[in-house]
Amino acid sequence: MSHPLASGVLVYCRSGFEGEAAQELDTVAAHAGVAGFARTERGAGFAEFVLVEPMPAEALLQAIGWPRLVFARQAVAVLDQLKGLPREDRLTPLLAELPTDFAVADAWVESPDTDDGKALTAFCRSFGNALVQALKRDARLVRDSPWRLHALFPHGDRCFLAVAHTALCAPWPLGIPRLKFPRNAPSRSTLKLDEAIQVLLTPGERERWFKSGMTAVDLGAAPGGWTWQLVRRALHVTAVDNGPMQEELMAGGHVTHLREDGFRYQPKRRVDWMVCDMVEQPRRVAERMGEWLAEGWCQRSIFNLKLPMKKRYTEVQQAFERIHALVHRRGGQVELRAKQLYHDREEITVFARVLAEK
Repeated sequence: MSHPLASGVLVYCRSGFEGEAAQELDTVAAHAGVAGFARTERGAGFAEFVLVEPMPAEALLQAIGWPRLVFARQAVAVLDQLKGLPREDRLTPLLAELPTDFAVADAWVESPDTDDGKALTAFCRSFGNALVQALKRDARLVRDSPWRLHALFPHGDRCFLAVAHTALCAPWPLGIPRLKFPRNAPSRSTLKLDEAIQVLLTPGERERWFKSGMTAVDLGAAPGGWTWQLVRRALHVTAVDNGPMQEELMAGGHVTHLREDGFRYQPKRRVDWMVCDMVEQPRRVAERMGEWLAEGWCQRSIFNLKLPMKKRYTEVQQAFERIHALVHRRGGQVELRAKQLYHDREEITVFARVLAEK
């Protein structure tokens, strides 16, 4: 089977954050030594990094892939961009652009997560069925292939033809896990933590790091949306907030509510998890999170950073640098994984753990 050459990387992002996605693409590509430039259109729901010279798609996604990017819900390697597609037959020109002897395990037809993109949902569903049938007919659909075909339609006559390596890209259409709001959860913010656990952790990590009897602290917990997610995973939670917690959640016996300030509270002993969704400036939250990690008060943490209206990417980088500096000062190294999740808005969600200590 042939190895496809890519002309660039296409990332899906939240509408309104195209500039941050493009800025991040330029930065990550420069650090990886990949020559090219980012471009986008405000409100498009995606950004593109265009290569100076084509390169193997797998190598490209390893250098500028979804796991490395904060503002990307998905990152795929672009094979070609087709414009002016005839409405009477968009399938034939698309299939003609696939490399010879190239097979995929599946094919997804998508449109951006924007108002204009949502108008194409029915078309994408119908066209996706036709594309899969055509790939089966041509023996280009192979179950054990590591590749997945993506066709992103910003408009009905324009398509990005791209591929995703299943080990390097998000496993959900549009990069969005489909979650349902639990009716007995205290608030819709519960979906943020649920999505974070699905996106930022591997299946093995979820199994190892959420076990019955483990302990957690939820800073700024009220009314209990994030605490609810921890309790449903059988953790004992200390909920820190001056506000009230949901009575039903408290009745279960797995939560201790402390009416204290989350920026002042210190645990008496180390806990397995600390989570935090406090509304505060990202620098202040980063300082507090770095303190928890540097002092060894928790083994792992998931927290949100609320972003300003301007210089959002710069603010994220400064927050990360501050956390790294605080942990390094105490002789440790910290791993940070971050995403702007579907259930996030003007914020990103971060997973952190200390890798080495004194």
